[in-house]
Amino acid sequence: MSVMDYFRRSPAARRTALISPAVGLIVFFMVVPLGLMLVYSFLQRATYGGVIWQVSFESYIQFLFERDLDDSLLFNSAYLQIYGRSFILAGITTLLCVVIGFPTALYLVQQPERRRNILMFLVTIPFWTNLLVRTYAWILLLRREGLVDFGLEWLGITQEPLGLLYSDTANLIGLVYSFVPFMVLPIYSSLEKLDFRLVEAAYDLGATRLTALRRVIVPLSMPGIAAGCILVFVPCLGAYVTPELLGGGKALMIGNLIQQQFGASQNWPFGAALSFALLAIVLFALVAYSLRFGRGALTEGR
Repeated sequence: MSVMDYFRRSPAARRTALISPAVGLIVFFMVVPLGLMLVYSFLQRATYGGVIWQVSFESYIQFLFERDLDDSLLFNSAYLQIYGRSFILAGITTLLCVVIGFPTALYLVQQPERRRNILMFLVTIPFWTNLLVRTYAWILLLRREGLVDFGLEWLGITQEPLGLLYSDTANLIGLVYSFVPFMVLPIYSSLEKLDFRLVEAAYDLGATRLTALRRVIVPLSMPGIAAGCILVFVPCLGAYVTPELLGGGKALMIGNLIQQQFGASQNWPFGAALSFALLAIVLFALVAYSLRFGRGALTEGR
């Protein structure tokens, strides 16, 4: 029997042949690099970069402790503070993106099709410009005596420059600006499938607009909101460009810390350990989303 006849008679063989290229790419470009990072995280740091091929747990110990002169371990909260700052900024960014993105998506889905397409086009325009260029534009806006300070002083709101640049506030503004479209698009996709006759039925039963929003629209759009939160929160944790430029190295986040370990500090094992700590957080968030919304999505799809 020829190979072609075998594939014709075996559905399993055809499926395997079809998915093999995709699986090969995933293994080569994702699984293998992650495996190398995992191995590096359990090796010793070399003096001038690179690693020494001896098994060591020092990188994971260094995350919570530092060694005193007598080689005893002392608790060090510096890295936990950076992770905490990253979580807080990512959480606030996600919350603000929901506050901005949900009304925007709700407004878009209620527009006529032609206007809706134009507005969706405007939402996606930022993706056409490199993130680095857009972040540099915020430097001009937020710098001392920049356009934001000038506008606030001209309106009489402030009397002196606020000095927003190189602070957590600047980081937050840049992150919200960068990730709002990632919140709008999944919520819009969820609301687009919503049968608004359910909202009309709620009105007929005496519900107010706020009640219909709270009891009908928001619950039915929760898969889109949850997907948007994942798409915003997870990249925010590892954001590098925005904290580097708008934070100026004064407000480190996880991405900047990892870059420092692979760059200036030349501590590759510790950088790999920090990366896997972040990966564990991301996987936990994805598993939580899958357990909460996966079964409902499958049921809805049937």
